[in-house]
Amino acid sequence: MKLIASVALAIGLVFAGEASATEELDRLFADYWANELEENPFAATGVGVDAYNDRVPGATAEDHARRLDEAKGFLARLEAADLDGASRDDRLNAALLGFILRHDIELAAFDGWRIPFLSDYGFHQSLGFTIDSTPFRNEEDYRRYLTRLERYPAYLDQNIANMRKGLADGFTQPKEILDGILPSFDAQVSETAQSHPLYAPFIKMPASISGKRAKALQAEGAAVLNDKVIPAFRRVADFMRNEYAPNAADKIGAGNLPNGAAYYEALVHYYTTRDDVTADEIHKIGLKEVARIRKEMDGVIKKTGFKGDFAAFLEFLRTDPQFYAGSAEELLERAAYLAKTIDGKLPGYFNKLPRQPYSVEAVPDEIAPNYTTARYVSAPPHGKRGGRYWVNTYALDKRPLYELPALTLHEAVPGHHLQNALAYEVENAPDFRTQFYPHAFGEGWGLYSEKLGIEMGMYKTPYEDFGRLSMEMWRACRLVIDTGMHSKGWTRRQALDYLAGNTALSLKNVQVEVDRYIAWPGQALAYKMGELTIVELRRKAEKALGDKFDIREFHDVVVAQGGLPLEILTDEVDAYIERKLSE
Repeated sequence: MKLIASVALAIGLVFAGEASATEELDRLFADYWANELEENPFAATGVGVDAYNDRVPGATAEDHARRLDEAKGFLARLEAADLDGASRDDRLNAALLGFILRHDIELAAFDGWRIPFLSDYGFHQSLGFTIDSTPFRNEEDYRRYLTRLERYPAYLDQNIANMRKGLADGFTQPKEILDGILPSFDAQVSETAQSHPLYAPFIKMPASISGKRAKALQAEGAAVLNDKVIPAFRRVADFMRNEYAPNAADKIGAGNLPNGAAYYEALVHYYTTRDDVTADEIHKIGLKEVARIRKEMDGVIKKTGFKGDFAAFLEFLRTDPQFYAGSAEELLERAAYLAKTIDGKLPGYFNKLPRQPYSVEAVPDEIAPNYTTARYVSAPPHGKRGGRYWVNTYALDKRPLYELPALTLHEAVPGHHLQNALAYEVENAPDFRTQFYPHAFGEGWGLYSEKLGIEMGMYKTPYEDFGRLSMEMWRACRLVIDTGMHSKGWTRRQALDYLAGNTALSLKNVQVEVDRYIAWPGQALAYKMGELTIVELRRKAEKALGDKFDIREFHDVVVAQGGLPLEILTDEVDAYIERKLSE
């Protein structure tokens, strides 16, 4: 009896320790997430939290300094937390929050808010991207939106002030890429409120709002847009053309910014989720991958029977009409057919599939000219729409059909949609974890999904297989180009020639992509670095488990827990291998 009592007491103490550690961490996770929603009301709307739909973020230097102090405070609480009695899930949650906070703090030292836009997205488009996630059910919803519109000009003006600070400090986007970006600012300056994208919620209003009240709300919306919002957008556009562009940096590359070498190093660590790699090491990895993939591409060219060298084959692919859709509808229909075909194959490769559906849609016209070929747009987990696979239908002669299978595998399923939608469904996870997107994991998974398409039988012709290899080569070239421009002094022309000479990408896509890497240092490294890790982890699991290896179980281990930094993902796969070997 005494032995049983002692064991019971010991078990009780263990559970008491777990409860205490869990409660402490739960408070920290909840406080952190509440603060994130408070500081990022557009993001709150995007994840379906309606309480902040009348707010805009603060963008002043003081706002950013406050957020840095808050991050330091949360990190201090996390480091002081007692994890000895914490559960395995709580330890994982703590590790993920630690990754987020440490990198937020590291990057905050460089005041990146002085450059608040990329080549295909920026602060001037931020409110427009929230509209699809904003509920418009009743008059109260519209009142919140009207208040947000009233407040938006101050946010735009704050970003002008931030960019003026960047001009004074020599911390800007380079002049060389601005011609392709400036139209996105001009597009926000419409002649009338009714033609502005932010007026869209007033065009079709719910039946719950009477005709008289609907007209009154429409008039208020038009007034605030005409009197405040559109003039603020005009100030932004005028500033960009008359002040920013003429005085922007003459040289490309993060290394040419003040403290640029350290800034790029921090970005490399963040986007690869690895602190143990350098730009030089990544550059060498890229060169090795380019050489390997090129050999495979040469083999596929032989299968097509094409007579000519590599450059001639690329020219053939870029110019022959057989490889291009005749209309936007044809391109979207081909993408939708591929997406549904893959959907039917997923049960053979995954045990757990997400509940949230997705659609296939065209990239919006106002952003399409300088937008990438395709992209996934996530949706709130409990929203009124699913995820969206965007296909760019602008300049159809630059959107080759032979790349479409790989694009669909990457952006829709089993790539970004499957991974993001499964993250929403992680059980008993704090809210921040379901929204966490470490780039090397997410983009690495997307690129791995393209390769998985071989096993799924999605490449029907040598041209489609070449398209897959061209897409993989594209990501390998990113390792070389991104590090080349931001660390090794490459010019934009060097980058354009390198990407055009090694891939079948259209020259329009080559320009859009290189300008994206210039504007967004480090992010392009995530794809190949992540994919290489996932491929290596699969090889490790296959070798260790032999007949016990199950592709569905492996994929569930990789994606069913949400986004993970690569080092943590490696630990999770190693733990899975140990569990399987012990069965």
